[in-house]
Amino acid sequence: MNEPAESIGIEQLAERVGMSVRTVRFYAGRGLIPPPRREGRNGYYGADHIARLELVRELQAHGFTLQAIEGYLEKIPPESSPDQVALHRTLLAPWMPELPESVERGALEKRAGRELTDDDLELLIALGVIEPTPDEDVFRLAPAHLAVGMGFLDAELPLEAAHAARKLILAHGTALANELTTLFRNQVWPALKSSGQPPEITTAMIERFKPLTIQALVTAYEQAIDEQKRETVRRRS
Repeated sequence: MNEPAESIGIEQLAERVGMSVRTVRFYAGRGLIPPPRREGRNGYYGADHIARLELVRELQAHGFTLQAIEGYLEKIPPESSPDQVALHRTLLAPWMPELPESVERGALEKRAGRELTDDDLELLIALGVIEPTPDEDVFRLAPAHLAVGMGFLDAELPLEAAHAARKLILAHGTALANELTTLFRNQVWPALKSSGQPPEITTAMIERFKPLTIQALVTAYEQAIDEQKRETVRRRS
């Protein structure tokens, strides 16, 4: 294990990673983090402990069970630096700029800037902007998508069209995500690993892939739509 760049107690460690002291101790007992550096009866933790607990939290956010998390961390060599552990977290980090959150109907309407009818809510659900929960007045909201959903409401998009569009986007989006993931795993990731770049440089490069990939998809879609319009004109001529 690398010598920690800083030495903090377990209370500070728990505060840094957003966990309770009890939870940190539980994970330490399961071997998810290395033992602390001891000075007498006191244990001190460093950047490697922080990086591993942040990775645990990221895996939890993706719905991994404790057993799956243990299996994942077992494959990371004990001598890995904090930057190398952080690289794993970067690979797992969600692409959405904001994670979904639970909001009550009143809070949702406040964010939307208007009262939302049941039909409005049904359309937002069809578009994937919100998801219903067992509590009929609470929804899971993708904050970054709310403005798009409100735009479709203002445009009076038919509900049937919203369902059909959502089905098409999910089908093609899933297929594209699978193909791009395979491409990254088979061509991009091996090249990054063999480049000899420091982990923090690799992390920065991976982070740049996200906006670049999204922009490339938007550009390709715009070009395809323009080509469809030109083809329509050619057929009519």
